[in-house]
Amino acid sequence: MKRFAMAVCVALCVAGAAGADPIEGVWRTLSDDAGHYGYVRFAPCGARICGTLIKTFAGEGKEAITSLVGRKVIWDMEAKGGGAYGGGKIWSYEEDRVYDSRLRLHGAALEISGCMVFVCQTVGDWIRVQ
Repeated sequence: MKRFAMAVCVALCVAGAAGADPIEGVWRTLSDDAGHYGYVRFAPCGARICGTLIKTFAGEGKEAITSLVGRKVIWDMEAKGGGAYGGGKIWSYEEDRVYDSRLRLHGAALEISGCMVFVCQTVGDWIRVQ
């Protein structure tokens, strides 16, 4: 009976991990000109994927308190297959503008692109933290 219970527990844990989207977790953003950066948590939001700013850091790596924490910075992303995501939006805090966005997962790096009209520009990679 103990073996059966352990087998069920392992099966449920593996199934839960297998059901998670590969982009889910915490990612470190690019640093701005002053060296500030943030941590963004990706999680499902309805049938799509969203990223919410959960922490910010000053240039020297010390945690900074800001009203931006808790804000969705990426939303409505849809998995396109092969590590690609699209159809969503990204908010640029430096410009206070919203852009169409594409993401591409490369192992522990997440390539971020912002798009205007039909032109997309890769702005850099975010690094997986958790």
